[in-house]
Amino acid sequence: MPLPRTSAVAALLAGALLAAVTGCAAQDSASGAGPAASASGGPADCSPGALPTRTAGTLAVGTDKPAYEPWFSEDRPENGKGFESAVAYAVAAKLGYPKEKVSWVVTPFGRATAPGPKDFDFDVNQVSISAERRQAVDFSSGYYDVRQAVIALKNSKAASARSLAELKGVKLGAQVGTTSLEAITGTVRPSAPPAVFDSNDLAKAALRNGQVEALVVDLPTAFYITGAEVTEAVVVGQLTGAGGGGEQFGLVLDKGSRLTGCVSAAVDALRADGTLARLEQEWLSDAVSAPVLR
Repeated sequence: MPLPRTSAVAALLAGALLAAVTGCAAQDSASGAGPAASASGGPADCSPGALPTRTAGTLAVGTDKPAYEPWFSEDRPENGKGFESAVAYAVAAKLGYPKEKVSWVVTPFGRATAPGPKDFDFDVNQVSISAERRQAVDFSSGYYDVRQAVIALKNSKAASARSLAELKGVKLGAQVGTTSLEAITGTVRPSAPPAVFDSNDLAKAALRNGQVEALVVDLPTAFYITGAEVTEAVVVGQLTGAGGGGEQFGLVLDKGSRLTGCVSAAVDALRADGTLARLEQEWLSDAVSAPVLR
């Protein structure tokens, strides 16, 4: 999908990238992003296509496999369909890398946020920005404001819950290492420890077979699961205080990456020119309002 090319947008990006180059840009405090640095310790060159990527002239983007709907489509990140695939290509284009210069790297969720060198230039995989994760990796500015939600089988007692108190005795589950799991322990605080799964596929299977009564996932994923994958389930509601209050997804980069400032500037420009809002409307429009569980 073509990106806006108005002179105003061009000026905005130029200003944002200049700020990254000079190291004087104020970054999103939640992102932990700083100015890009060159190998010599000075600012990196953010000129289109000139970034010090892992492979010269190519931008390597990481994500997990399977790549879930609605963030991707058909488990093919390279097709440009789905919100995060579209965002990745939009960021790449702002940085001067057309679609044919973008390569995709399979990167499990846990590996993307673990300490150590990366095999990608940036990773896009519904990773929430957090202080703990910033100790191991860099983040771009946030590209999506996150809300967490509860899903349950339609015939379960959890499906009728209208408050957090009604979820206290419910056996809940979530994927390991996610803010969905943190939302269970920090917001719902159920009487029993939550079930933890290595992937959303395992979590969905557990919901179907009764191993858990409800799952916590981000809101767009909740609408997709209940609409296309576990149609016998329903979105119970979203968790107050769990997303929507500052939690954001950010692009993940190696700790101290020379690309961080330039990537953040590109994300900031896409938010300012309306591209992120347009892509959210296009790919996540089903994730509309859901009852808030207080």
